[in-house]
Amino acid sequence: MQHSRVLRRAGLALALVVAALVLSGCDLNNGVTRFGWPEGVTPQATKMRDFWSWSVVAALAMGVFVWGLTFWTVAFHRKKKDSPEFPRQTGYNMALELTYTFIPFVIISVLFYFTVVVQNYVNDHTKKADVTVDVTAFQWNWKFGYREIDGVNMANTAKEAEMAKAAEALKTRSLTTGECAQEELAKLSGEALKERKDECLRPGPVHGKSGEDLSYLKYDNVETVGSSTEVPVLVLPIDRRIEFHIASADVVHSFWVIDFLFKRDVVPNPAENHSDNIFQIDKIERTGAYVGRCAEMCGAYHSMMNFEVRAVSPENFQKYIDLRKQGKTTGEALAAIGESPIATSTAPFNTDRASKEASGLPGK
Repeated sequence: MQHSRVLRRAGLALALVVAALVLSGCDLNNGVTRFGWPEGVTPQATKMRDFWSWSVVAALAMGVFVWGLTFWTVAFHRKKKDSPEFPRQTGYNMALELTYTFIPFVIISVLFYFTVVVQNYVNDHTKKADVTVDVTAFQWNWKFGYREIDGVNMANTAKEAEMAKAAEALKTRSLTTGECAQEELAKLSGEALKERKDECLRPGPVHGKSGEDLSYLKYDNVETVGSSTEVPVLVLPIDRRIEFHIASADVVHSFWVIDFLFKRDVVPNPAENHSDNIFQIDKIERTGAYVGRCAEMCGAYHSMMNFEVRAVSPENFQKYIDLRKQGKTTGEALAAIGESPIATSTAPFNTDRASKEASGLPGK
């Protein structure tokens, strides 16, 4: 009788815990059921947040169950002081041990299944995008360009042809250090020697391409380039599917908009490095300024390599693009549509290494 009463009370306590979690927000989007996970502003972020929340709920439920079994065993299956007999032993119970083995496999399988479902959704970029953005990372800033908007190609084909021509020229003059004989260098002096040494120190061909070949980078007619005095602002419309093409001009960087809740490595020569450098978001769900950062250690100013995503209405986005086509700068076009002409989520950094003052970095 006493055992059943304790079990009923334990069951009631577990039911209350589960009810509190469920009733506190069925969509699992509040401070309690997010369990420290940020809210996010894209459907991809929502999927990842829900997966995290349900995983924690499942872990808590399993924890309560295991803790209950532990305390129940301690309370009711221990040797009594006034009895010489031990409690009934269940060692080598084949059915019980098989159950303990089977249940973890079921839990792992369920978690694996939902992990794959969410990962496939986040990584999918097969649908037609409304806006395609080229992202170029470089030490230590960003260049953003609009490759295509509503089916209209905005690529700077002249610049890309120029880069392809330069890459072709590099093929004929790329040398490895081994090809620079010391005897040959000994015959030279002055500027000729310096120029020849520079050629010898240049990286040799990689997969048939020179290390200086940057023809894989994309160039567009409407671009925003960051500097040490200006944080680049990438203006995007809400409620539109957006596709990003990312690449690095030098070392490995990482494209991370915190409110998108996931980051992507940005590597040079994505094709040669077997890197999928394209990803999509279904939409940005609300207007605002969202800080972006480099999340890969890339050199001296890595921690200051920030940018901002400014999400505006589709109407204002079209006005912004029209103004940029007319020759307006990013700041001028933003001001014309009633937005702050400079980044509001982060600030430029001080490139003076002798400075003892930290840069002001308001952010989320």
